[in-house]
Amino acid sequence: MAAAGQAAPDPPPQDGPGAGAEVFAYTPEEDFVRRGVEWPRGGGPPDPSSLSRFDRALQRGWEDRLARGLFRYRLGELQTRLLPGPAGLVAQLNARRGWDRRAPQAVGSVRQSFDPAQFNFTQIRPAEVLFALAPRRRRRRPRPPPPRVLVAINVSPLECGHVLLLPEPALGLRQVLTEGALGAGLEALLLSGHPGFRVGFNSLGAGASVNHLHLHAYYLPWELRVESAPARPLRPQAGLYLLEGGVPAPGLLLYSAGRRLGELARRVCRLTDHLAGREVAHNLFATRGAAPEGPAGTAARPGLRVLLWPRRACFGAKEAAAFNVALCELAGHLPVKAAADFEALTEAAALRLIRQCLLPEAEFAQLQRDLLALLED
Repeated sequence: MAAAGQAAPDPPPQDGPGAGAEVFAYTPEEDFVRRGVEWPRGGGPPDPSSLSRFDRALQRGWEDRLARGLFRYRLGELQTRLLPGPAGLVAQLNARRGWDRRAPQAVGSVRQSFDPAQFNFTQIRPAEVLFALAPRRRRRRPRPPPPRVLVAINVSPLECGHVLLLPEPALGLRQVLTEGALGAGLEALLLSGHPGFRVGFNSLGAGASVNHLHLHAYYLPWELRVESAPARPLRPQAGLYLLEGGVPAPGLLLYSAGRRLGELARRVCRLTDHLAGREVAHNLFATRGAAPEGPAGTAARPGLRVLLWPRRACFGAKEAAAFNVALCELAGHLPVKAAADFEALTEAAALRLIRQCLLPEAEFAQLQRDLLALLED
């Protein structure tokens, strides 16, 4: 899968589920899609001609695994409702994920140690791996190599193209975000030409069901308010803003025009390290987005938005709720578990459920001050 004329990538590891996997070799100069990513002005999904080499490889591999029966259920076109109201919530009926997904592991800490006796991603079937990401860079100075990241199907998918990004599964890393893992996710966003390709992370206590380092990535062919809503500057020279108006939940926003992704990943992980160290559960959602200063409602997605929500910890799933609150729900995408709840759901009811998971205002305000101080150092 290496591009013509490109240096051959290193072979994938020879043990674990990535042994013998294809590689997706890329260079930022040739493969990052930096211009022209936007939603069609008349609405609807993007033109298939806008898909990149990465999109085609991911979607082709995903459809192949679907045809081979490797998922827990066959995901068809999902019933979708745009809930009336200013938050622009997108509800989808995905009942099979509600009862067929893997039950969350028993954990009691945001920083709980990895337990090899529990299910982990070294145990997935080799055929679940689509490929390994293999970045190729023109090195101006010596740098440590990036982690080898496997792209594997999520066998209980939220949407078509739902995959997991697995950084070095054999290392047995716990579900605490790292710069290398986030950097790979941000690069995946730039490899895609689809404005609805999303990447996210759930900490333990915030929806993660497996304590083994992983990120989610998937396509949602619907615009979300968090992509373009204007944000209030907190420390704009560090790219830090507060997103609070017209969105499902107030959160911290870090923005990049698509350059210096390593620096963006370092800034974000300074914040998430602080949250994890204080046992504050958190969700992260990264997407193509408009500049934080606005204007609101623009269709162009010239940069990357990384949304970070500190929240109340919840260990285990609330099965009685219409949906569980994690990275996509905080961003405005609501996978609903039961048809009755899907038909009856209103924006007001959804926002009540989401906001039950948020920190009290005073605690969130204090955290903002603490995190601002971190970025000033």
